[in-house]
Amino acid sequence: MVCNLEIDLKSCTSRVSRFGLHSLGLKDKKNVFWNLNTPELFEEACRRGEGQVTANGAFMALTGEHSGRSPNDRFIVHESLTGDEVFWGEINKAISEENFLRLQKKMQSHLSEKDVFVQDCYCGADFKNRLNIRVVTENAWHNLFARNMFIQPKLEELEEFEPEFSVLHAPSLLAEPEKDGTNSGTFIIVNLEKKVILIGGTAYAGEIKKSIFSVMNFLMPARGILPMHCSANTSESGDSAIFFGLSGTGKTTLSADSSRTLIGDDEHGWGASGVFNFEGGCYAKTINLTRESEPEIFDLCHTFGSIIENVMMNPMTRKLDFFDKSLTENGRVSYKIDAVPNASQTGWAKHPKNILMLTCDAFGVLPPISKLSSPQAMYHFLSGYTAKVAGTERGLKEPTATFSTCFGAPFMPRDPAVYAKLLGKQMAENNSDCWLVNTGWSGGGVGVGERVPIAYTRAMVNSVLDGSLARSEFHQDPNFGVLVPTFCSDVPKEILSPKETWIDKRAYDDVAQKLTILFDSNFKKFEPSVDEEVRSVAIRADR
Repeated sequence: MVCNLEIDLKSCTSRVSRFGLHSLGLKDKKNVFWNLNTPELFEEACRRGEGQVTANGAFMALTGEHSGRSPNDRFIVHESLTGDEVFWGEINKAISEENFLRLQKKMQSHLSEKDVFVQDCYCGADFKNRLNIRVVTENAWHNLFARNMFIQPKLEELEEFEPEFSVLHAPSLLAEPEKDGTNSGTFIIVNLEKKVILIGGTAYAGEIKKSIFSVMNFLMPARGILPMHCSANTSESGDSAIFFGLSGTGKTTLSADSSRTLIGDDEHGWGASGVFNFEGGCYAKTINLTRESEPEIFDLCHTFGSIIENVMMNPMTRKLDFFDKSLTENGRVSYKIDAVPNASQTGWAKHPKNILMLTCDAFGVLPPISKLSSPQAMYHFLSGYTAKVAGTERGLKEPTATFSTCFGAPFMPRDPAVYAKLLGKQMAENNSDCWLVNTGWSGGGVGVGERVPIAYTRAMVNSVLDGSLARSEFHQDPNFGVLVPTFCSDVPKEILSPKETWIDKRAYDDVAQKLTILFDSNFKKFEPSVDEEVRSVAIRADR
């Protein structure tokens, strides 16, 4: 429904909130499209030439220069609320209130001259801890993205919907770095005190969801809830599991188990009542996607209501090519989670019995699976280790270690120790086991060894989930201190001990020592803020 807010709201449908846009400083000079549904937004996006329709009815959009997040253009406003609470640094960069207000006025003026789309949503399946959010966009397809990714209120809730946080989104608005205090024309600015997020100069849709999750990651710890960048699933008996992991580690693949119910694939909270999804949708990578490798995601790429982002398409047949990297390797698909056949209807699960931390060790020295104590889990949570493989990034000629705190450092505004302590607390209170799973290489690093077969990794994960691996005998890895099982069903015994898979045992020792040095160096910045029990299990170069 299109409404001009200069007319009486009573003439509009109940999809229009009585809490209008005036608090956001928008003057309502143009049309305001309130809470359009999926077909309506699809029609508007097509009518406005914002993208194209694929052969199977999905909407395909190109985002131009920005085909991924812009971490150097993300800021948090430094004010009284955030001053002592935000972990300031290279990731959480500060911007002044003055610069924020200047950009806010530019955004208000810009959007007031345009048609805008408003989507009122919830972030969080937990009724008591969900966040009321309002997403105001200049493009219809970005509003459809917000509708896909967040949780929709019931129709009867919209008229009284009062937002707690609002996103103002205008890709066509550019900052002036010299005047506005930004690094470029692109800006993603979170103001936690005023409860407003400004996004300009980038059409990459992921900035919308990630900015909201950054807000959740700031708010939830104060409520005793651990916010997590993870996927989660559960069994019929209620044994839930969470999967931490950076890109390329297999988080989405391993949690997508048809025999288990999917809670969510990216963002969750762990509180007193269990685990709950922050999202109402999924935002999956599409590079090299096939029906054989990821049948559910593949099918949802060819479904009405899904958004395809930055994937090459044949202009004649309108068929998608997931193997063409001309645009980016970060092609994405956005879809509602209730389109997944085995998705949870509630977004809730009981406390996790098992926690799996996924890493892709391109050096080939970490065990394919190992058991962690609670202090070790906190340590590896702080480390967030994986490795980038040569060829995945421009100029990368050999494997490179990557550490992303809490497996999601760009979205964690508080001191990492805050999140690690919450993890340890939840594990202790709920008797949760934690496992480190290496989905990377065995028998040598990249170019020498081979990647651990997915069938073996699935077998190990299944043994964790059915409880059999916890009953195995273990031995301690001499380099990394973790407990390695001596037996796992359907997995060759020699695979479990990485050194045994190397022909050159001395070379293994040398590479393992190099990785311990990297772990040791990375952990130094956390030592002052963690307890002695965590420091005592840290991986040391002189172990």
